[in-house]
Amino acid sequence: MFAVFAITLLCSMSVSHSALVCEKLVHPLAQLDPHHFASRWALVAGSLNHATSMDALRLRDSITMYFSNSSEASTFSYTQINRFGDQCQHLPYNISVEGSTFTFDVGNRFSLTGAFIYTSCPDCAVMQWVVKSTRRVSVDLYLLSRRRQVEQREMEEFMAQLKCFQLPTPVVMDPTKELCAKQSEIQPTAAAQVDEETMDQKA
Repeated sequence: MFAVFAITLLCSMSVSHSALVCEKLVHPLAQLDPHHFASRWALVAGSLNHATSMDALRLRDSITMYFSNSSEASTFSYTQINRFGDQCQHLPYNISVEGSTFTFDVGNRFSLTGAFIYTSCPDCAVMQWVVKSTRRVSVDLYLLSRRRQVEQREMEEFMAQLKCFQLPTPVVMDPTKELCAKQSEIQPTAAAQVDEETMDQKA
């Protein structure tokens, strides 16, 4: 009887500890610092609970993200640049910021909101996206860094965050693949065009 009680108590303590750890790991930042997030970020790893979108992510050789704020503190511009071989696909969006959350202007196609959440990595950012439409709701989690590759402990922390969100093993980008320049000088490839259509239709 005592042994059963002890096992039950240990399990309960383990669950409570995991819950406390997740509470810290998924906690959104209190406020977005425009100076911290400005300029270039490289995607290090990403995970989504939508299989088709995960497959689309695997097609990219590298992803670069640029944030810059306008004259209005509540408005940012966001540019995502996907590399497919020697071709680059530029996707600019306006985002409105309120506290630690932000909303993408994607017209009336679907709802795309996000937040930056906790990370102990000094030159990293963890970005959560929530996509909502009449057909589905999905959650994405992305690890960004000023570097192309992070330390093992930093990746382990991100893996723990994925576990808290019950997301699958992430797609880890190849740090040897070249990043695209900010300005587009060439037209997207057919693969890029298909991927953009996939993004438009994913909701």
